[in-house]
Amino acid sequence: MTEAAIKAMIHLLDDSDQEVVSMVEQQIRTLGPSIIPVLESEWETESLNPILQSKIENLIHDFQWQSVKTRLQLWKEAGGMDLLEGMWILATYRYPDYSFEQLKVEMDQLYYEVWPQMREELHPMDQVKVLNTVLFEQLKFGPNSKNFHAANNSFINNVLSSKKGNPISLCVIYMWIAQKLGLPIYGVNLPNLFVLTYKQNGLQFYINVFNKGLIFNKIDIDNYIAQLNLTSNEIYYNPCSNLEIIRRVIRNLMMAYEKAGEQEYKDELTELIDLLD
Repeated sequence: MTEAAIKAMIHLLDDSDQEVVSMVEQQIRTLGPSIIPVLESEWETESLNPILQSKIENLIHDFQWQSVKTRLQLWKEAGGMDLLEGMWILATYRYPDYSFEQLKVEMDQLYYEVWPQMREELHPMDQVKVLNTVLFEQLKFGPNSKNFHAANNSFINNVLSSKKGNPISLCVIYMWIAQKLGLPIYGVNLPNLFVLTYKQNGLQFYINVFNKGLIFNKIDIDNYIAQLNLTSNEIYYNPCSNLEIIRRVIRNLMMAYEKAGEQEYKDELTELIDLLD
């Protein structure tokens, strides 16, 4: 179908005959996300009435939402091996123009800030301290304590631009850089707090990225679990999967939108949780 024909169909969404509107909308939806640029172009037309603009907005959102679900489903079916890709897919939920290539460039830039200062002969704890120094002292990454529950704390593009995030988003950035450096650092699903662990050849310790990379040990986790009156569980001590990380990011987003009174976004994200389960 030509662009002119698509534009003509779009303007029929404003027809007075609701049967015509329904048929046209169904036809537009069969064309799929490839027509989003045309929809966006028409939406920007100054002479467009607000009702038609709203209908176009809904179509664009629905196409983009379907694209997010499809990509996340494919990511899961492929094993969820690339955590960065999973974080990018979630970012496109609200920032559909954000490209995976752009994310990789930004992350590579952070890696190249750390890499020249890392030394293989250093003890693992000292290697972590080097990473802490670069990320938290030189690059000024840190927690968004003033607006902890904001949705933007879970979107990796916003965290990279503002250098502020929640525990899990900061951990993802930290972990990706560490693993690219060859460090065996992984995520740990603690209740109410996401942390990292260094685990290799009998050596294991933990890293609280939300507290500037504070290093702690198993006894500290024991005490933390006891304070919460929870029964000890292996998942509180050992690495979790990328799929579990993405699930937790989605739940954080759901909580953020619930607190902001944006129920429609929470409801959509519930679909993503169901999809990953």
